[in-house]
Amino acid sequence: MNSPDSLLFPGSADADATVCSAKGCRSAAVWVLAWNNPKLHTPERRKTWLACDEHREHLSQFLGVRGFLKEVVTLAEWEGRSASDG
Repeated sequence: MNSPDSLLFPGSADADATVCSAKGCRSAAVWVLAWNNPKLHTPERRKTWLACDEHREHLSQFLGVRGFLKEVVTLAEWEGRSASDG
């Protein structure tokens, strides 16, 4: 699985902070939206977008309309999975 660590906001005051993937948003991420594009990725591949509470639904709809959205989980749950895979 992809780690949301690769989605850190460049130049963030807190280097360990994760921020929402919505354009222009600097809010802390709370959600991980796992997705893939079936025309480009193998079925097990998961790419990730991060979302704050405000943008979770919008980003989910964007991916869902295209048939890309596979799963929405809390950032804490996603990180827990990564740690146990580890």
